[in-house]
Amino acid sequence: MSVAHAAQITTARGQVDIAEQPQRVAVFDLAALDTLDALGIKPAGVPEKLYLPQLDHLKSGAEAVGNIFEPDLEALSALAPDLIVLGGRSSPKLESTTRVATSIDMTMDGDDLVEQAKHRLADYGALFGKQAEAQVITYELDKVIETARTAVAGKGSGLIVMTNGPKVTAYGPGSRFGWVHTTLDLPPTVPDMQAATHGEAISFEFIRKANPDWLLVVDRAAAISSGEQGARATLDNELVAGTTAWKKGQVIYLPAADFYIAAGGIQATTRVLSAIGEAFSSAR
Repeated sequence: MSVAHAAQITTARGQVDIAEQPQRVAVFDLAALDTLDALGIKPAGVPEKLYLPQLDHLKSGAEAVGNIFEPDLEALSALAPDLIVLGGRSSPKLESTTRVATSIDMTMDGDDLVEQAKHRLADYGALFGKQAEAQVITYELDKVIETARTAVAGKGSGLIVMTNGPKVTAYGPGSRFGWVHTTLDLPPTVPDMQAATHGEAISFEFIRKANPDWLLVVDRAAAISSGEQGARATLDNELVAGTTAWKKGQVIYLPAADFYIAAGGIQATTRVLSAIGEAFSSAR
């Protein structure tokens, strides 16, 4: 049953009023899809490739309506959704999809990504009449954050790097992955890293000189299944082997697709934080 004035949603482009509870939703943003899945919301339209095996079940009974970059406007029109959720890679297409149905840009990024994720969760809860479920999920997420934060405390500094085949970029506070430092109070090994969305291209000499206590690794090739050289092979060299992180076995290979493609999705973010917390907990 539709509800009059279901919710006011905070989007990446400001407040949007959704007059009725949506019945048919098309979702292009994997973080949004992940959070809606946590709430038990079944989308009517999804991207043809979902990248996260945990979301594959959403394909059953849903129409493929494009990919995470490019909505298929014909397929969308045929689906006739009453709400289209974009974000991140699909967000530039907001103007196009708005011609088909009410569309919202739910992009999240930056140092306060986890806080944004909680707000998104609360908004989806209000929109779909799942407020109680959203509160329980927030409570569970906060417990995971607290556990990870406790594990991280006093264990040294961390450097976040992403490998893309043989290439390596590093990310510090203020970057797209800066939220890890903020959320977990993890001291950055290199505090003044260039805060670039796509990271700062670095050499293995840079990693050796920075000498992180912990190396947090995102394997982009694994995240997008490109088939390029994996992170473990890329980082297995004398320079990286000279770091404290490598010597002490303190290299964390993050859940790649969760971290790179679905960051801010509640379940994906929980898995990332759990992986970090578990690794720090087992530090010698």
